Amino acid sequence: MLVLVAPGQGAQTPGFLTPWLELPGAADRLGTWSDAIGLDLAHYGTQADADAIRDTAVAQPLLVAAGLLSASALGEVALSAVAGHSVGEITAAAFAGVLDDTAALELVRKRGLAMAEAAAITETGMSALLGGDPETTIPHLEKLGLTPANVNGAGQIVAAGTMEELAALEADKPEGVRRVVALKVAGAFHTHHMAPAVASLEQAAAELAPADPKITYVSNKDGQAVATGAEVLSRLVGQVANPVRWDLCMETFKELGVTALVEVCPGGTLTGLAKRALPGVKTLALKTPDDLDAARELIAEHAG
Repeated sequence: MLVLVAPGQGAQTPGFLTPWLELPGAADRLGTWSDAIGLDLAHYGTQADADAIRDTAVAQPLLVAAGLLSASALGEVALSAVAGHSVGEITAAAFAGVLDDTAALELVRKRGLAMAEAAAITETGMSALLGGDPETTIPHLEKLGLTPANVNGAGQIVAAGTMEELAALEADKPEGVRRVVALKVAGAFHTHHMAPAVASLEQAAAELAPADPKITYVSNKDGQAVATGAEVLSRLVGQVANPVRWDLCMETFKELGVTALVEVCPGGTLTGLAKRALPGVKTLALKTPDDLDAARELIAEHAG
């Protein structure tokens, strides 16, 4: 049983789309999407520096476009389930047929702009905590005024809040935490700091006509499968200001009997978590087109 997953913000690196645009039709598709959302995706995916693609309004549509391009390069795939981490949920919604590609990119463009505006109100950020026990770590974060914005499983929690709160965390780590790593993001996503973006997204979502998922769609909110397009869209809106529970998504993968996990471009983050939390599950990250043949072989063994 195969699950296709899409990474979230912070997975992007300068020039990561360059080899993908050499595939037949890829540059044309990216150009069409760029025109639709008013953002030069090819420039940001091939030429822009790390600071430029760290901008939330750029990073989010860039990641969704990369996920859609790399997944289409696989060809027809008999998926059992899909899921995405944070903004990757919009990519997954397109995989499941809830939104078409253009609608997904138009929604993520509005999401990125709204979240960038919210992030500009207060200087905030996110840091990953490596190691520690959630039962100890989460109360410690709350004591410091921080939110456990991503509970990722495999010993990783991401804290989010003001820069002062994150500095206090560096000086006062929870028991058992080995390292605190600042993430390449521009705000405290999935916290109350993003509340101003929710109203903008509600308005954007109201203009869409989502279809019901054609395959199992696993939600960040609680790790549960969502049956209707309307509920998927509602959760995409609320997710902006609420924590990502990737740990619960992986628990659901276990319950579904997933035997293989493929992460679309720019892959690596979610396969890393799966290797630690889902022993026995085969994993593959699409980083460049050189990974496509291996991915197709894995899919042929586990799909359907």
